[in-house]
Amino acid sequence: MKAVRKQFESPSQFPFYLVFKDTKSPQSELPDHLHDWYEIVYVYEGRGTFFIDQTFHDMDSGDVFIIPGNTIHRAIPDQEIPVTSSAIFFSPLLIQNISLSYSVSYLRLFEDAKRNKIYKYSVKKNDCFTLEHYINEMKNEEIETEPDHEHAIVLNLHLLLLFLKRHCLLSDTSKNIESHYGPAWMKSVLLFIDEHLCEPLDLELLSNKAAVSSAHFSRIFKQLIGMNLIDYITTKRIILAKELLHQSNDTIQTVANQSGFQSLPHFYRTFKKHTGMTPKEYRK
Repeated sequence: MKAVRKQFESPSQFPFYLVFKDTKSPQSELPDHLHDWYEIVYVYEGRGTFFIDQTFHDMDSGDVFIIPGNTIHRAIPDQEIPVTSSAIFFSPLLIQNISLSYSVSYLRLFEDAKRNKIYKYSVKKNDCFTLEHYINEMKNEEIETEPDHEHAIVLNLHLLLLFLKRHCLLSDTSKNIESHYGPAWMKSVLLFIDEHLCEPLDLELLSNKAAVSSAHFSRIFKQLIGMNLIDYITTKRIILAKELLHQSNDTIQTVANQSGFQSLPHFYRTFKKHTGMTPKEYRK
């Protein structure tokens, strides 16, 4: 089972989607998924575990998760005390930097998250009211649909991002403490996969590295990550290929090799299957 590419209903072509104060059970939560849009998850109450990129994080009241586009992630709510959260999805094209005498990047949180692999922050209890206010205002604008309500949503989104930039980036609220969820070997295996995507990777190699049987490895990996090993590796390679196509002028053959694909036809077939377009079309 490959990672699910989440689809958003946007009949007005307004690249914004809000899931407001939703309480999810383990049965209703999506498996591993990814999307091009950016995502902010705010936890009101409950407990759970959040797998993002290569790391498991505990979920608690007041936590904020910053998820850049094209990042594999999966929330695993607690059976007894499921998480209640709001999730904000938006295209980065919706956020425009205001031209002032100095540069302001409202997407700095996402840029830092991708670069430093820090996805979790905790908001102080006194500041939660302000954060929740911006989320409530966006929801109210969605419901009331007053004239220019989309513009009002974007304004509140800017205010929310500015608030997070001030209270997360400029203070020691990052929570890069990893959860103890799952066996100890899982972290090293996930890191190894990320660091060796351009090399041959298979079940035998990784189960040997974890010092467990292939059958046990497959069962635990699927249970925790939500997808089988081969699909996970393929999805990671496609994400890397997309980054290389966007950031470099290397030939498509070079991008395929750097992403771990052994042949160009296989790369083309796999890339189109996952993205709906060829590598050349995606680069354009």
